[in-house]
Amino acid sequence: MRNICFYFQIHTPFRLKRYRFFDIGNDHYYYDEFQTSDRVNNLVEHSYLQANRTIAEMIRSSNGKFKCAFSISGITLELFEQYAPEVIDSFKELAATGSIEFLAEPYAHSLASVFEGDEFVRQVKMHSSKIEALFGKKPTAFFNAELIYSDEIGELVSKMGYKTMMIDEAKHIMGWKSPNYVYNHSYISKLKLLVRNYKLSDDMAFRFSSLSLTAEKFVSWISALPEGENVINLGMGYEVFGMIQPAYTGIFDFLKALPYHAMEQQMSFVLPSEITKKADSAGALSVPYPISWVGNDKDLTPWTGNDLQQEALNKLYAVGERVRLCTDKPLLLDWLILQSTEHFRYMSHKDPHGTNYETPYEAFMNYMNVLADFLDRVEAQYPSTIENEELNELLKTINHQEQEIERLEDEVAKLKTKKSKPVEKK
Repeated sequence: MRNICFYFQIHTPFRLKRYRFFDIGNDHYYYDEFQTSDRVNNLVEHSYLQANRTIAEMIRSSNGKFKCAFSISGITLELFEQYAPEVIDSFKELAATGSIEFLAEPYAHSLASVFEGDEFVRQVKMHSSKIEALFGKKPTAFFNAELIYSDEIGELVSKMGYKTMMIDEAKHIMGWKSPNYVYNHSYISKLKLLVRNYKLSDDMAFRFSSLSLTAEKFVSWISALPEGENVINLGMGYEVFGMIQPAYTGIFDFLKALPYHAMEQQMSFVLPSEITKKADSAGALSVPYPISWVGNDKDLTPWTGNDLQQEALNKLYAVGERVRLCTDKPLLLDWLILQSTEHFRYMSHKDPHGTNYETPYEAFMNYMNVLADFLDRVEAQYPSTIENEELNELLKTINHQEQEIERLEDEVAKLKTKKSKPVEKK
């Protein structure tokens, strides 16, 4: 039986305001509230709410057989809470159906998995806690920002307890292999990898109108896949529905018709964490260098491909240890927002997707002015004159406290479970 695994990524960034050199040291608020709220409201009005209503209808009409997963960054959830709480409510309603899975990701939709492992782990824990607090479900499958993956990143994800991870189909990694199977990490067999079928995903996301795509035609393409290729992973940005493909194209009607035509062909819809339990691995995938889901090369060059990007990233992550010592909440929020991937994408000469700057250099200068002020604030709290030994001792103390808190939380959870079990009568 063919198994279709749908997952959607949602990340809406904070927009930086025009921040001049003379603002450094005088203005510690970096964001363009009008642009940010306008973008959020536009997405909510034209995409997210209608898409959620459509998904809810698909679940109802299929008696719960339609299923899909969402990866929503922590920063986006904060924006929803601030500007569009009705979206949070809408996702809570979807979660209550039992047909939805929320995937874990770095809270800031950041490149921390590539630049700083400790920060990556911290953000994943933050995100998992946020998802559980809002929707009552702790993520068990993982979606890294921009689907960035390598063997090393997979090892970090596995150590955090995740057994399922989404990755993209890169030709230089897959070779002759089909994406339509379950695979596993190159040397950690318990970490299962779900490879996005990029052609079918992009046919829906970007070529829907030009292909005059119908649900019947799309399902027929899946039916025509070679025998044995029974895991079809379809991943895309959620803004496909209503923004990239506006409502007048028929994209929502297409979506609603999919379950009917798929089930007519004896296909089922599965969640990421379900399929890796149902299907055996077809083998290991070796990914020595990071891949992503962007462009033909599927590499990191959209964010790290030039000197501007490298300088900004290196200066940002150089202060990670000091920032994590801080208790200043506004500074910690700024730290997260400044890590979001789009800031570095705007500096790209290759593919500055979604930019509102005239040139990559303008994006770089604006970001670096903001970063200069941010670094001054970090310096004021934890000066670079602090000896490394002193800093290391502080970090050890903090890590010890975090480990002790985790241990105590585990004990509390075990006691609650033990208490909730009925006592057998003799």
